[in-house]
Order: sequence, then C-alpha cells, then structure tokens
Amino acid sequence: MNNDKKQIISLEPEAIRANIYSIRNLQVMLDKDIAALYEVKPIRLREQVQRNIERFPEDFMFQLNDSEIDFMVSQYAIPSRKHLGGSLPYVFTEQGVASLAGVLKSVKAAEVHVLIMRAFVEMRKIIQQNANIFARLDSVERRQVAFELDTEKNFNGDLRKEAIAFAQTYFAETRKQELIEEC
Repeated sequence: MNNDKKQIISLEPEAIRANIYSIRNLQVMLDKDIAALYEVKPIRLREQVQRNIERFPEDFMFQLNDSEIDFMVSQYAIPSRKHLGGSLPYVFTEQGVASLAGVLKSVKAAEVHVLIMRAFVEMRKIIQQNANIFARLDSVERRQVAFELDTEKNFNGDLRKEAIAFAQTYFAETRKQELIEEC
C-alpha cells in the first residue's frame, strides 16, 4: 500500500506539466505517470490500451526505444532506466491521453483527463512563447551584427580618411619645408 502512495503524482498543474516530455518532437507523457495520475497500476492502464488498441494509432501512442530511454535518463534527470518501469515504456501524445479518457471510465479518470488536457495546452503556450522569444532574439542578433558591420565599415572608413588626411598634411608640410630650404 505504501508503495502505491509513492506513485501518486500531484494534480497541481505544475506537477502535471513536469511529467510532459519532448520525444520525437512531440509532447508526451509516460504510461507510468499517467497511471499514477489516474491512481491505477501501469499494467492495468496498458491492458486497457491493448483491449482498445484501435483507439491508439502510432501518432497517439508509441513505445520508446533504448536510445530514447537513454536520452530521457540523461536529459530529464531520471535516476535510471528502472525508474521508467523496467521495460520499454509507452508514451502518449495529447491525443493519446484524450483517447485514454474513452477507455478508462471512472470519475477520477474524467477529473484527471481535464487536468492533463489543460497541462498540454499550457505546454503548447509555453513552447509558442519560447518560439516567439527565440524569433525576437534572432531578429535582435541580426540587427546587432548588421550594426556592428556598419560601425566597423564606418570606423575603418574614418581611419582611412584620417590616414589619407595625415599623409596629405605630412607630404604637404614636407614639400613646404623642402621649398623653404630650396629658397
């Protein structure tokens, strides 16, 4: 019983968002995390999915491969492969989580489904905001580079003008001195 309590994930939006990962350029949740939110065992969740497999095409749910698991362990501060359930876990996209609501029929499943959908929406907003920020940053960097090039061009141009002016003055003074000495 204590072991089951450890697997329950907070239903706070931040806690749910913390369990959304980016794999194959998709936002996904691990089967074990969804099971913890629904307060069911992961094996029971997978059984329901297998019984209704037609509701879960590859773009709704897929199984992670070894390299993706290694990536998750290294990039997402997951302690070990065993923490992911010991086997190759399944992950669900937002659409897959929506399909789960149709196969897991309980009051808890309905409540959690709404919270997870809201978390996915928030993640999309965050990603979109970051994309806008990166686009703006890129624009600022491009303007800065253009400004630096113009400044360098102008600065170097002024140096050449100064060098020419100095040379003209120097040669004029030298020639003037030569003419004075000749007289």
